[in-house]
Amino acid sequence: MSEAPVAIVAAMHEELSALLAQMPDEQRVRAAGRDFWVGHLHGQPVVAVLSRIGKVAAAVTATVLLERFGVRAIVFTGVAGGLAPGVNVGDVVVASELLQHDLDASPIFPKYEVPLMGLARFAADAAIADALSGVATHVLRDPVALIGQQAVEEFGIRAPKVHRGLLVSGDRFVSTSAESEALRRDLPDALAVEMEGAAMAQVCHDYGVPFAAIRTISDRADDAAHGDFARFVAEVASRYSLALVDAWLATLPSLPETPAAT
Repeated sequence: MSEAPVAIVAAMHEELSALLAQMPDEQRVRAAGRDFWVGHLHGQPVVAVLSRIGKVAAAVTATVLLERFGVRAIVFTGVAGGLAPGVNVGDVVVASELLQHDLDASPIFPKYEVPLMGLARFAADAAIADALSGVATHVLRDPVALIGQQAVEEFGIRAPKVHRGLLVSGDRFVSTSAESEALRRDLPDALAVEMEGAAMAQVCHDYGVPFAAIRTISDRADDAAHGDFARFVAEVASRYSLALVDAWLATLPSLPETPAAT
């Protein structure tokens, strides 16, 4: 029996393109209105796909990966807005757990809790998160070598750090200081905010398949969050994602085989 593939899910076209450029044998499979690219990276069988934006899109993508392609793990890479103090542009956040910050079925259920599941926070796979944290620490040691001097200076990336903790997701782009302050007040341990990870983590929880998320901080989720976003993705985040995924895949022989569907 052939080894089950690992899914690499990108949030932006530029990140997916960077990954596909390194896949020597990718084959496109069309499903659910998406292009899934089946091939190899670093000698490992992978399925790479663009998730699209938002929690529903992410959940659909995860379900197809699990049901149709039988992946043994899903890793999500993309950008996020920093929330916690010290989580700055150019840093990396590796999720230890994920939560939907816009989910509120109270008073029937506690705020943030997924109805009928008794859970608000979904744990990322600890082994994969450990490996991602390790490779990220190594990759970020020399940001000039990674993204070039011009990008380092333009985006003020001097000594990028790796953070690990709570990543929160919601169906809105948090781009005002008032919104980010409200999130910090309600979820003081949240490191960063994005739009897909917690939904994908919930699907993987239901299937019993490992999930992990690694996000590059593109902004501080405040009034300046929209500035130079596209250029940051092209010049920084896409290069981060490729380097991080490539380095992580080199560790995969130690990843336990996990059945992908029931």
